[in-house]
Amino acid sequence: MILIGNPDNRRTAGLQNARAKLGLPPAVVLPYAGLLDGTASLAQAASLAGTASQPAGEPAPLLRLDAPGELFAVERGLIALGAPDHEEAAHGDRLLPFGHRSDPQPLSVRSALALAEQEGRQYHPSQWFRGYARLLAWLRREAEELWPQPQWTNAPEDIAGMFDKRQTHRILSAAGVPVPRLLAPPEEIADYEALRAQMLSRRVHRVFVKLASGSGACGVVAYRINPRTGAEQAVTTVGVENYGARAPVFYNAMKLRRYTDESAIRQVLNWLLRHGAHVEQWIAKASYGDRTFDIRQLVVAGEACHSIARVSRTPITNLHLRSERVSVDDLGLAPGIRAEAAACAVKALAAFPRSLAAGVDVLLDSASHAPYILDMNPFGDLLYRVVHKGMDPYEWQMSRLASGSAEESAGSAASGAADPTGSAAFAGFSGAGNSGKPGGAAGSPGEGGTLR
Repeated sequence: MILIGNPDNRRTAGLQNARAKLGLPPAVVLPYAGLLDGTASLAQAASLAGTASQPAGEPAPLLRLDAPGELFAVERGLIALGAPDHEEAAHGDRLLPFGHRSDPQPLSVRSALALAEQEGRQYHPSQWFRGYARLLAWLRREAEELWPQPQWTNAPEDIAGMFDKRQTHRILSAAGVPVPRLLAPPEEIADYEALRAQMLSRRVHRVFVKLASGSGACGVVAYRINPRTGAEQAVTTVGVENYGARAPVFYNAMKLRRYTDESAIRQVLNWLLRHGAHVEQWIAKASYGDRTFDIRQLVVAGEACHSIARVSRTPITNLHLRSERVSVDDLGLAPGIRAEAAACAVKALAAFPRSLAAGVDVLLDSASHAPYILDMNPFGDLLYRVVHKGMDPYEWQMSRLASGSAEESAGSAASGAADPTGSAAFAGFSGAGNSGKPGGAAGSPGEGGTLR
């Protein structure tokens, strides 16, 4: 396995620990920072893994993309990669949903690389996402040059689609997966005035406005209008500081703020809409005592596995906002309702046929308990203190990879690609987990490697 991520963080450690527990060789780690500054490449990682030139019939290594967050050098590099004057712009933005939209006040490569770190600041989310989509396309090109049939746990194009909430909504809707109703197409909601006009004309007085490429509740606004008085309220993690003649600074406050002043709400919503936002119906969530909840459901290879309920007194339930973690079993849901929510999550991942795992956020309607999919998280497997059949999320995923080796005679890589949501998909990847050789994931048996 080649893991494209950030070394030494919780995700990388969790995956490597899981592989060690299961007797699998460690993954070779290809750092995002090295990719962006030119000191590392997929070809170098393949060489370190001993898979740079595969004999005929040997499977390619399994490629896993992990979250690019937590390192400012990576954030800055992705903003630079998304700049209009970056050489990668010549390849176009094929993997970028809504790539025809221009980014507001884009930064040049030089300006992006000169950014200084300020904790929580949101520098340029749309240009960041353009840069990430370009990196995904770049990695896909390089993988196709190295191997006839690259094997991804989640394919770059699916990750781009899951990362953009507008595209996620389109894909799930087309697949018949229940999602909250779209207020209007994104191109019809260019600014605050257009948003209010759409809400009033459609008699939808409560919506969620979500930054298209946001994660962890960053750029989410629960917005409501009183249709009689025109009074409005916005609950969000977005903070803003104004400096007179200088451009305002937007940041993730890491706690919920409640705005009622029109000028403040207008400023926040205009910023989100300029960078690309998804606006959907606000559905009341089911209750747990005097609070409401939704469910993070992990799906791996067509099977619902680990899950956790996120319980809150606020409309935004992300756990880092002091929401409570509750076992789904403790919610007291009828077995049929629980099964329907899990099946809905499985169906949602099936709409992304080149992906084997995602954390799926499921809402249960307060009145009917009907499930709706709120979000797809291609990196949504970092779930603490949650086990399924005695395994944590990383152990479960790696065990499914390892168990595929026993099924290899029943399915080839081609059959796995044809059935990406079932266990046959892992049969196609069975050799990839260990490079087809015992202990052969790195240059030395049993040793991993990290490109620095």
